[in-house]
Amino acid sequence: MTDTTHNGWTNYATWRIALECFDGMESCRGMSASDCEDVVTEHIESQSQHLARDYALAFLAQVNWHEIAEHLADEEAA
Repeated sequence: MTDTTHNGWTNYATWRIALECFDGMESCRGMSASDCEDVVTEHIESQSQHLARDYALAFLAQVNWHEIAEHLADEEAA
């Protein structure tokens, strides 16, 4: 059995997006999973094009957005 978690997160994609896009961002606390996904997707779509955008969006498809939203909610409660 292979452990696919990464630094306590569901997977590498979830950890990386949580770290790069939401770590320390107090204004993001309390966002829903859908809100988190929308914010990052809109940023990717506005900042990249063609093949780079397609690869970035494929990477985002692996993200556990609910886990990120729960983490943000936990930070808000703390």
